[in-house]
Amino acid sequence: EGRDPFIKRRVAIKICSSAEEDVRQRFYSEAEIVGNLEHKNITPVHDFGLEDGVPYLVQEYLTGEDLDHMIERRDPLALGRKLDILAQVVDGLNYAHEQGVIHRDVKPGNVRILEDGRVKIMDFGIAKLKDHKSSLTRTGTTVGTAAYLPPEQIRGQATDHRADVFSFGVTAYELLAARRPFEAPTLAAMLYKILGNE
Repeated sequence: EGRDPFIKRRVAIKICSSAEEDVRQRFYSEAEIVGNLEHKNITPVHDFGLEDGVPYLVQEYLTGEDLDHMIERRDPLALGRKLDILAQVVDGLNYAHEQGVIHRDVKPGNVRILEDGRVKIMDFGIAKLKDHKSSLTRTGTTVGTAAYLPPEQIRGQATDHRADVFSFGVTAYELLAARRPFEAPTLAAMLYKILGNE
């Protein structure tokens, strides 16, 4: 948490302290991609820079909490409120897709519910631009969180906006049913179910 002394507002400062080149490239990529997205349901980036060789992002400071915490606690949300949350996520994703951006890590932990009820999609760290060959992910490597990965991402195949639609579907299922559609005791079993089960 920080404070912009000129505009006099609270901000969130995200830094990349890793010396690993691929991690830093993901950070730069996130700054470039999100810095060009302007939508009420996407966390905006206000600034990007280097301080003593450490890259940083300055983003909107978000109140409230992540959707995954609300699901874990089984907060008694009315159906209408759940649908409103999901509709706001859809609005943000639809805008990103129209700009050619694929999030690739849609999950409740990347959805923030603000104190005033607004919803923000966060963490575009592994996002990619449509039709853009990313050197950040080698062929055959998966990125994202296992339970929300679409089959093509698990297989290491090319992804498009439909990957986000799948992950959004898993998120919606979990919010509405209080459990995930694919559950298993091990990562391998989880991925097997996603690939093979309806």
